[in-house]
Amino acid sequence: MARKIVITSGKGGVGKTTLAANLGIRLALAGERVIVCDTDFGLNNIDVVCGVEGLIQYDLVDAIEGRCRPKQALVRHPQYANLFILASNKSEPDKYVSPQAVRLILDNLSPRFDYILIDCPAGIEGGFHRAVASAEEAIVVTTPHISSLRDADKVISVLKSYKLKSVELVINMVRGDMIIDGEILTPKEISDILKIPLIGIVPQDDGVFLGERVAGGDAQKAFKLLAGNIARGQRRIFNVTYKYHGFFGSIRRSLKKSL
Repeated sequence: MARKIVITSGKGGVGKTTLAANLGIRLALAGERVIVCDTDFGLNNIDVVCGVEGLIQYDLVDAIEGRCRPKQALVRHPQYANLFILASNKSEPDKYVSPQAVRLILDNLSPRFDYILIDCPAGIEGGFHRAVASAEEAIVVTTPHISSLRDADKVISVLKSYKLKSVELVINMVRGDMIIDGEILTPKEISDILKIPLIGIVPQDDGVFLGERVAGGDAQKAFKLLAGNIARGQRRIFNVTYKYHGFFGSIRRSLKKSL
């Protein structure tokens, strides 16, 4: 049976969908059979981020309403054979979909997969509850910004009512130079404030910011560590400050600030 993990956040713009896509890729490359499911029926774009928007024939609502079997709504990624995308409703984005209906489809698919990553709408409205009701575990995504942390704290409080097996934290878009200079909270301080365990840190990646679908460089290394932590219960956290220590690191910090 698949581990069903909801990937959620308090606010939009923290890189939640990009994280879901890249985590799915890393798990698939490790040999796991993975579904990335989009449950954002208003701003659905996991198919775009994964680069399969032109391959979608059926979506989650088609499966719910019986126009196709659940497995027919899956799109196998052309580059990553173990990665499957389940798009949300693209034709009627305002259509109400119950949490029970989504869970029924994911439970039907679960025996044939190792992971189902559920990309959740931001916030704590109806779409949030629809996504979380189908999950057994949660990853809360935040950035080091105070507004993001405040909203993440609200989400964590609501998640407690679901009695999930685990609720863990990923801090995204982290700048190591700002941590060393004391301009933002450290990952440990953020984890302590939010009172949930840290499972991953992803550095700020200019390529992802500019629209690249798959993270490269340090971000790719960070996602690989995150996937290993999830699959094997490790706690290997990417060191975002390694570039900024010593003499040459101080030069890099100065250059970064001048950009």
